[in-house]
Amino acid sequence: MNLQKPTQMWNERYGAEAFAYGELPNEFLKAELARIPENSSILFPADGEGRNSVYAATMGHKCTSFDLSEEGKKKALLLADKQGVQINYTKIDAEEIEFNKDSFDGLVLIYAHFPADKKSKFHKKFSSYLKPGGIVILEGFSKNNLEYVAKNEKIGGPRNIDMLLSCEEIEHDFEGFETLYLAEEEIELHEGLYHNGIGSVVRYVGRKK
Repeated sequence: MNLQKPTQMWNERYGAEAFAYGELPNEFLKAELARIPENSSILFPADGEGRNSVYAATMGHKCTSFDLSEEGKKKALLLADKQGVQINYTKIDAEEIEFNKDSFDGLVLIYAHFPADKKSKFHKKFSSYLKPGGIVILEGFSKNNLEYVAKNEKIGGPRNIDMLLSCEEIEHDFEGFETLYLAEEEIELHEGLYHNGIGSVVRYVGRKK
């Protein structure tokens, strides 16, 4: 999310014909989605063009997405139609979104980077919508990714270190969750136009107690 007119920036990126991050789901999500029981309700904040929620829908889950970009929503619904599934997608800012507590079985945060002063608040807000026993799956760029961006801008990610993640922040933001997996890893990404090359990410899977 860009601090300078983020909605305009994302509408421009998602308004292009090509899918900015490709049509295929994130690999970590693919590997970990089986932790969420079949036919579950899953929340996808900052879902962009919908590659991850659409994939989960093809696996039989009931997917609810939101993003601040109208262009992202259009692309997501096109992708869902192409895959023969339905997703519930709302164009709304994370500040404004509201659900009842304990509404979802899963929470998926894939490269959902938020401004530094809101990041922790949003993580806690979204996790409050998870039912006890619910699973969160998260992947985002680590603070060390700036070193990788300096060598290869094509890896992508925020340039503001305070928007990036650390394992310590994740432990704090999801306090009270059972940690099933948490690591900072160097990985190679091939996701559309904007995530290409070797970068540093934080990966997390937790279960709400």
